[in-house]
Amino acid sequence: MDTKPPQQRLIGLTGGIATGKSTVSDFLNQKYGVPILDADLYARQAVASGSKILLAIARRYGPEIVDQQGHLNRQALGEIIFNNAQEKQWLESQIHPFVKQCFQSALAQLEQEQTVVLSIPLLFEAQLTHWVTEIWVVTCGPAQQIERLIQRNGLTEAQALARIAIQMPLAEKIAQADMVLDNSGQIADLESQIVEAWRLLF
Repeated sequence: MDTKPPQQRLIGLTGGIATGKSTVSDFLNQKYGVPILDADLYARQAVASGSKILLAIARRYGPEIVDQQGHLNRQALGEIIFNNAQEKQWLESQIHPFVKQCFQSALAQLEQEQTVVLSIPLLFEAQLTHWVTEIWVVTCGPAQQIERLIQRNGLTEAQALARIAIQMPLAEKIAQADMVLDNSGQIADLESQIVEAWRLLF
């Protein structure tokens, strides 16, 4: 991380689960052409079919954690880690080093970019705030967050609440943010906030 030029802006984009981080990063990329480095994408690569990490997961939790096509059964894994902090910690110890290496490799290729967005849902939880020059937090109301998570992931309300509860409270993230984007309203409202945040950046 020390190789970046001093003028490079590294925006840490974070928030709660299902608050709209991908919506924000997609808009930034499409409107301004800013490169997006996505921790979720790297995490999916970490557990790709045949990967060493997926094999380690199967050894720990049994072959049923992998479907017939050789892909991770995310719902089954979620039931394990979102109800057991120790298992969640073990899984993160497998995936986080891979994700960090992906970020480091990608940033090394983007040294000449004026601005890069690092979309990291666990920016605070994984203590990675030193990676970025500023922090943007995407937020929405609690009821909206639950509803969106249920609809997006096909969860029950109890499952959605368990996934939200395991993260740092949004209020704590907002308190440490340089920019807060409120995704409680219409998409046009969010986009106007992003445009204004980008204007203030420069």
